[in-house]
Parts: sequence; structure tokens; C-alpha cells
Amino acid sequence: MELQSALENRKSIRSYLSKDVEPEKLTALIEAASLAPSWKNSQTARYYVIHTPEKLEQIRATLPEFNRKNCEQAPALIITTVVLNRSGYERNGEPTNELGNGWGFYDCGLGSMALLLKATELGLSTLVMGIRDAAKIREILEIPENEAVVSVISVGYSDADPERPARKPLEKLARFF
Repeated sequence: MELQSALENRKSIRSYLSKDVEPEKLTALIEAASLAPSWKNSQTARYYVIHTPEKLEQIRATLPEFNRKNCEQAPALIITTVVLNRSGYERNGEPTNELGNGWGFYDCGLGSMALLLKATELGLSTLVMGIRDAAKIREILEIPENEAVVSVISVGYSDADPERPARKPLEKLARFF
């Protein structure tokens, strides 16, 4: 699949078929995410891949009802986190600029976009969810304190073909000088 096609075909999906995602495809998603650029190649994004029924149920329970419903049939969830105080920081621990940990979250987003596009290429669908109980997720997955929970991404085979929401026109998004 060409990049432009993946960009145009990627959608946020809230309904999945009851079909497991092949382990090699889940691995391919993380491998794609790992290729994303990061601040000074710090590679601070982390991915927790949930695909067993017990863990899926535990993680779904950390989501508000609407997100739980959106991913109830998804056979896999990927929790993204970022190691804090590394990306955007000097070796002495001082932030390089006013964004500080913002760079780590930015890097995590770059990795997530690579993951989403790879999923599209592999015929998978995704939904990125940011409303979740990070403390409960941290406890369930034993995520270290130096990592911030960023998102929960549902992954599966789509059971829907929603309309693509309208995109803002270029002149509202960019200024060329």
C-alpha cells in the first residue's frame, strides 16, 4: 500500500469483528512504531500489547463506558507510554527548552502514527483513546513510575465503514511564507 493510500484510508474504528489479530501483525505494528524519529534518538516510547482475554478485560475496565463500548470487540489493545525526563532533556537532567517532557509525548505520537499507518497497510483498524484511568493501567501492567501512560489503542479487523469526517481546508491549517 502506498503511503498516500494509507493516509487516506485510515479511520478511527469503533466496531470490530470477532477475529484475532495474528501475533506477527501485532509485532509488525510495534516494529513500525520503533522506526519513528525521536529527540536525539532517545526512543522513549513504550508499547504494552494486550491480547489475552483476561488482560483485555482488565484494561477495558479502566476505560469510561463509551470507550469500553468502542473497543469491546477489539482483540488487542496497545497501551502507549513515554519514559519521562529524557526526551527534551540534557544529560544533566535540565530541560532543553520550555517544552520539557512535551518532546517525549511528541515522540510517542510520532511512533503511534507509524503504528496506525502500518495497521492500515496490514488491513487492521484502530482507535486511539486518551480517556482512561492511568493509575489502574499502571497497576495492572506494572508500568514503572518513570513512564507516563499516554493512550490506549484498540486494534482489530473493522466491522464498520464509517464516513471519514470532514477535514479542515489547508488555508485553515497552514500559513506559507
